[in-house]
Amino acid sequence: MRIQHWQDGASLLLGVWLVLSPFALGFTGAAVWITIILGLCVILAAVEGFILPSYLEEWAEILFGVALVIVPWTVGYESVPATVSSAVTGILVIALAISELMTDRDFMAWWHDRWHHSAS
Repeated sequence: MRIQHWQDGASLLLGVWLVLSPFALGFTGAAVWITIILGLCVILAAVEGFILPSYLEEWAEILFGVALVIVPWTVGYESVPATVSSAVTGILVIALAISELMTDRDFMAWWHDRWHHSAS
């Protein structure tokens, strides 16, 4: 297992924070399980990035990040720390995934070729 991009390691740490944050910040209600489940999803996506380099995990991380940002308001988290932690962590997960996509030469070459071929 080898880290391909530093963003995978950072995403892994954010996933660990998500799993531990309900206990550290004293979440209650649905926020506990939703945060733990989304944290485990972020961890799995980051670990998949270590094992099998592909772009699927970044797109999955973007999806999980969006879920982390919107779920506190759609579910109605009771705790302000739970809402802030979820939203901020979600934004960071999204930013790391986009950063990884934008700094990967293979992905950028594929993206550039795909854009220019479809315009012709």
